[in-house]
Amino acid sequence: MLKRLGSTVFLGSALLFAAGCATAPEPQASGAPAAYCDLSPEVLGGPTGRASFTQREGFLHIDVQLAGLSPGLHGIHVHEKGDCSDKGMAAGGHFNPDGHMHGMAEDKNSHAGDLGNIKADAEGKADLSFDDPYLALTGPHSVVGLSLVVHADPDDMTTQPSGNSGARIACGIVNRVTQ
Repeated sequence: MLKRLGSTVFLGSALLFAAGCATAPEPQASGAPAAYCDLSPEVLGGPTGRASFTQREGFLHIDVQLAGLSPGLHGIHVHEKGDCSDKGMAAGGHFNPDGHMHGMAEDKNSHAGDLGNIKADAEGKADLSFDDPYLALTGPHSVVGLSLVVHADPDDMTTQPSGNSGARIACGIVNRVTQ
């Protein structure tokens, strides 16, 4: 069984961040659906970056590159609405199509949108790459049209309903890449 690697974070480089923001991801040669999400300073005035989503056999591969974060851990979640207005509050709660409690990213009984934490280095840059067996680009667990939200504080993985992860500091809407 595939498990999320979302609880484990990886520090990114400026090169990866710059490459991720240059253009929309290319559609997969195999024809697999792909999507992306831009987190821009115009939305909340916070961190900037890009997330890409690639459907693969049995899981959704997610890559996130961010800059402009305060050093340390920040909660990151897929939220239920594709609306970043009202300082990100219009994005609603965590995406939870199965009615689960908030919890750890790799727990199948947690919100589908619980992605854990992303860790920013001393320069405020972060890179997170993982395979998620609970999200998809089609069907009832599709992230397309929903929001990706980064929070000011770490997700404690237990506090209901949102992990006590603080203010929403970055938000972007997941868009499908057209071929």
